[in-house]
Amino acid sequence: MNNTRCPVVILISGNGSNLQAIMDASHDSAYEVVGVVSNRPEAYGLQRAASAGVPGAVVDHREYPDRESFEQALATTIDTWQPRLLVLAGFMRILTGGFVSRYSGRILNIHPSLLPAYRGTNTHQRVLDAGEREHGVSVHFVTEELDGGPVICQAAVPVTVGDDRDSLARKVATREHSIYPEAVDWFARGRLVMRDNAAFLDGRRLPESGVRLDPATD
Repeated sequence: MNNTRCPVVILISGNGSNLQAIMDASHDSAYEVVGVVSNRPEAYGLQRAASAGVPGAVVDHREYPDRESFEQALATTIDTWQPRLLVLAGFMRILTGGFVSRYSGRILNIHPSLLPAYRGTNTHQRVLDAGEREHGVSVHFVTEELDGGPVICQAAVPVTVGDDRDSLARKVATREHSIYPEAVDWFARGRLVMRDNAAFLDGRRLPESGVRLDPATD
Protein backbone atom coordinates (compact mmCIF):
# COMPACT_ATOMS: atom_id res chain seq x y z
CA MET A 1 0.00 0.00 0.00
CA ASN A 2 1.15 3.51 -0.86
CA ASN A 3 0.95 5.28 2.49
CA THR A 4 0.69 8.69 0.83
CA ARG A 5 -2.82 7.83 -0.32
CA CYS A 6 -5.92 7.47 1.84
CA PRO A 7 -6.60 3.78 2.56
CA VAL A 8 -10.25 2.89 1.94
CA VAL A 9 -12.18 -0.27 2.82
CA ILE A 10 -15.43 -0.91 0.95
CA LEU A 11 -18.31 -2.96 2.34
CA ILE A 12 -20.59 -4.75 -0.12
CA SER A 13 -23.34 -7.35 -0.24
CA GLY A 14 -23.91 -7.93 -3.93
CA ASN A 15 -22.96 -6.96 -7.48
CA GLY A 16 -20.53 -4.21 -6.55
CA SER A 17 -21.06 -1.76 -9.41
CA ASN A 18 -20.26 1.21 -7.17
CA LEU A 19 -17.23 -0.68 -5.89
CA GLN A 20 -16.10 -1.03 -9.50
CA ALA A 21 -16.59 2.66 -10.18
CA ILE A 22 -14.60 3.63 -7.09
CA MET A 23 -11.78 1.22 -7.92
CA ASP A 24 -11.68 2.43 -11.54
CA ALA A 25 -11.45 6.06 -10.43
CA SER A 26 -8.77 5.37 -7.83
CA HIS A 27 -5.94 5.50 -10.37
CA ASP A 28 -6.29 9.27 -10.66
CA SER A 29 -7.25 9.93 -7.07
CA ALA A 30 -5.86 10.51 -3.58
CA TYR A 31 -7.27 7.21 -2.25
CA GLU A 32 -6.45 3.53 -2.53
CA VAL A 33 -8.95 0.70 -2.05
CA VAL A 34 -7.04 -1.60 0.31
CA GLY A 35 -9.77 -4.11 1.13
CA VAL A 36 -13.30 -5.24 0.34
CA VAL A 37 -15.58 -6.99 2.83
CA SER A 38 -18.83 -8.74 2.02
CA ASN A 39 -21.41 -10.18 4.37
CA ARG A 40 -22.38 -12.61 1.60
CA PRO A 41 -19.80 -15.06 0.22
CA GLU A 42 -21.58 -15.24 -3.15
CA ALA A 43 -21.37 -11.48 -3.77
CA TYR A 44 -20.09 -10.80 -7.29
CA GLY A 45 -18.28 -7.73 -6.00
CA LEU A 46 -15.68 -10.04 -4.45
CA GLN A 47 -14.78 -11.19 -7.96
CA ARG A 48 -14.52 -7.60 -9.07
CA ALA A 49 -12.09 -6.92 -6.21
CA ALA A 50 -10.01 -9.99 -7.01
CA SER A 51 -9.79 -8.98 -10.67
CA ALA A 52 -8.49 -5.57 -9.58
CA GLY A 53 -5.93 -7.13 -7.24
CA VAL A 54 -7.73 -5.85 -4.13
CA PRO A 55 -7.88 -8.22 -1.12
CA GLY A 56 -11.35 -9.42 -0.20
CA ALA A 57 -12.86 -10.98 2.91
CA VAL A 58 -16.21 -12.48 3.93
CA VAL A 59 -17.88 -11.91 7.29
CA ASP A 60 -21.14 -13.80 6.85
CA HIS A 61 -23.78 -12.35 9.18
CA ARG A 62 -25.62 -15.68 9.15
CA GLU A 63 -22.78 -17.27 11.10
CA TYR A 64 -23.23 -15.02 14.14
CA PRO A 65 -25.90 -15.26 16.84
CA ASP A 66 -26.62 -11.54 16.99
CA ARG A 67 -25.87 -8.22 15.37
CA GLU A 68 -23.29 -7.21 17.97
CA SER A 69 -21.10 -10.30 17.49
CA PHE A 70 -21.33 -9.93 13.72
CA GLU A 71 -20.27 -6.31 13.90
CA GLN A 72 -17.37 -7.11 16.22
CA ALA A 73 -16.08 -9.64 13.69
CA LEU A 74 -16.68 -7.14 10.90
CA ALA A 75 -14.73 -4.42 12.71
CA THR A 76 -11.86 -6.82 13.46
CA THR A 77 -11.61 -7.65 9.76
CA ILE A 78 -11.83 -4.02 8.68
CA ASP A 79 -9.16 -2.94 11.15
CA THR A 80 -6.59 -5.34 9.72
CA TRP A 81 -6.29 -2.84 6.83
CA GLN A 82 -6.23 0.26 9.08
CA PRO A 83 -8.45 2.33 6.78
CA ARG A 84 -9.05 6.03 7.14
CA LEU A 85 -12.42 5.69 5.41
CA LEU A 86 -15.17 3.09 5.15
CA VAL A 87 -17.41 3.16 2.10
CA LEU A 88 -20.76 1.37 2.05
CA ALA A 89 -21.48 0.27 -1.51
CA GLY A 90 -24.65 -1.78 -1.50
CA PHE A 91 -23.99 -3.14 1.98
CA MET A 92 -27.38 -4.49 2.98
CA ARG A 93 -27.04 -4.52 6.75
CA ILE A 94 -28.22 -1.83 9.14
CA LEU A 95 -25.31 -0.88 11.38
CA THR A 96 -25.76 -0.31 15.12
CA GLY A 97 -24.88 2.89 16.90
CA GLY A 98 -21.88 1.23 18.49
CA PHE A 99 -20.35 0.33 15.13
CA VAL A 100 -21.07 3.75 13.65
CA SER A 101 -19.53 5.47 16.69
CA ARG A 102 -16.37 3.40 16.30
CA TYR A 103 -15.81 4.94 12.86
CA SER A 104 -17.58 8.25 13.42
CA GLY A 105 -16.99 10.75 10.64
CA ARG A 106 -15.28 8.09 8.54
CA ILE A 107 -18.19 6.21 6.93
CA LEU A 108 -19.85 7.18 3.66
CA ASN A 109 -23.00 5.74 2.12
CA ILE A 110 -24.89 6.28 -1.11
CA HIS A 111 -28.69 6.35 -1.21
CA PRO A 112 -30.95 6.27 -4.29
CA SER A 113 -33.01 9.39 -3.62
CA LEU A 114 -32.60 13.12 -3.16
CA LEU A 115 -32.37 13.07 0.62
CA PRO A 116 -34.03 13.91 2.92
CA ALA A 117 -36.84 12.73 0.63
CA TYR A 118 -37.52 9.00 0.32
CA ARG A 119 -35.36 7.53 3.02
CA GLY A 120 -35.45 3.75 3.31
CA THR A 121 -36.05 1.18 0.59
CA ASN A 122 -37.96 0.85 -2.70
CA THR A 123 -37.25 4.47 -3.58
CA HIS A 124 -37.70 4.17 -7.36
CA GLN A 125 -41.24 2.82 -7.09
CA ARG A 126 -42.17 5.29 -4.38
CA VAL A 127 -41.00 8.19 -6.56
CA LEU A 128 -43.10 6.89 -9.46
CA ASP A 129 -46.14 6.36 -7.25
CA ALA A 130 -45.86 9.93 -5.97
CA GLY A 131 -45.77 11.35 -9.50
CA GLU A 132 -42.41 13.06 -8.98
CA ARG A 133 -40.75 14.67 -12.00
CA GLU A 134 -37.25 14.42 -10.51
CA HIS A 135 -35.37 11.62 -8.79
CA GLY A 136 -31.72 11.15 -7.95
CA VAL A 137 -28.99 9.98 -5.64
CA SER A 138 -27.25 11.27 -2.51
CA VAL A 139 -23.90 10.57 -0.87
CA HIS A 140 -23.92 11.15 2.87
CA PHE A 141 -21.99 10.54 6.05
CA VAL A 142 -23.34 7.64 8.09
CA THR A 143 -24.75 8.37 11.52
CA GLU A 144 -26.96 6.38 13.84
CA GLU A 145 -30.04 7.75 12.07
CA LEU A 146 -30.93 5.59 9.06
CA ASP A 147 -30.23 7.54 5.84
CA GLY A 148 -30.12 10.62 8.06
CA GLY A 149 -26.44 11.58 8.15
CA PRO A 150 -25.22 14.87 6.66
CA VAL A 151 -25.58 14.94 2.88
CA ILE A 152 -22.37 15.57 0.96
CA CYS A 153 -23.52 15.69 -2.65
CA GLN A 154 -26.47 14.85 -4.86
CA ALA A 155 -27.21 14.34 -8.53
CA ALA A 156 -30.66 14.44 -10.09
CA VAL A 157 -32.24 12.52 -12.96
CA PRO A 158 -35.51 13.36 -14.72
CA VAL A 159 -38.55 11.14 -14.36
CA THR A 160 -40.03 10.93 -17.85
CA VAL A 161 -43.15 9.45 -19.40
CA GLY A 162 -42.72 5.70 -19.73
CA ASP A 163 -40.20 5.36 -16.91
CA ASP A 164 -40.60 2.35 -14.68
CA ARG A 165 -38.72 1.17 -11.63
CA ASP A 166 -36.00 -0.51 -13.70
CA SER A 167 -35.41 2.42 -16.05
CA LEU A 168 -35.18 4.79 -13.10
CA ALA A 169 -32.74 2.46 -11.37
CA ARG A 170 -30.50 2.52 -14.44
CA LYS A 171 -30.57 6.31 -14.64
CA VAL A 172 -29.73 6.64 -10.96
CA ALA A 173 -26.94 4.04 -11.14
CA THR A 174 -25.20 6.04 -13.87
CA ARG A 175 -25.12 9.08 -11.62
CA GLU A 176 -24.05 7.00 -8.60
CA HIS A 177 -20.98 5.80 -10.48
CA SER A 178 -20.01 9.41 -11.18
CA ILE A 179 -20.52 11.16 -7.86
CA TYR A 180 -19.49 8.47 -5.36
CA PRO A 181 -15.81 8.33 -6.40
CA GLU A 182 -15.72 12.12 -6.33
CA ALA A 183 -16.95 12.26 -2.74
CA VAL A 184 -14.44 9.60 -1.70
CA ASP A 185 -11.65 11.63 -3.30
CA TRP A 186 -12.77 14.78 -1.49
CA PHE A 187 -12.43 12.95 1.81
CA ALA A 188 -9.06 11.47 0.81
CA ARG A 189 -7.68 14.93 0.02
CA GLY A 190 -8.79 16.29 3.39
CA ARG A 191 -11.35 18.58 1.76
CA LEU A 192 -14.37 16.83 3.26
CA VAL A 193 -15.05 16.37 6.99
CA MET A 194 -17.99 15.80 9.29
CA ARG A 195 -18.16 18.14 12.26
CA ASP A 196 -21.02 18.94 14.64
CA ASN A 197 -23.25 16.56 12.68
CA ALA A 198 -22.74 18.57 9.50
CA ALA A 199 -20.68 18.07 6.34
CA PHE A 200 -17.97 20.62 5.54
CA LEU A 201 -16.25 20.92 2.17
CA ASP A 202 -13.18 23.15 1.92
CA GLY A 203 -14.09 24.60 5.31
CA ARG A 204 -17.62 25.58 4.27
CA ARG A 205 -20.64 24.03 5.94
CA LEU A 206 -22.76 22.39 3.28
CA PRO A 207 -26.52 22.93 3.04
CA GLU A 208 -28.96 20.17 3.90
CA SER A 209 -28.90 18.85 0.33
CA GLY A 210 -25.10 19.02 -0.02
CA VAL A 211 -23.39 19.95 -3.27
CA ARG A 212 -25.45 19.47 -6.41
CA LEU A 213 -23.46 17.55 -9.01
CA ASP A 214 -25.37 17.48 -12.26
CA PRO A 215 -23.72 16.34 -15.52
CA ALA A 216 -22.73 19.84 -16.62
CA THR A 217 -20.95 20.56 -13.32
CA ASP A 218 -19.25 17.22 -12.49
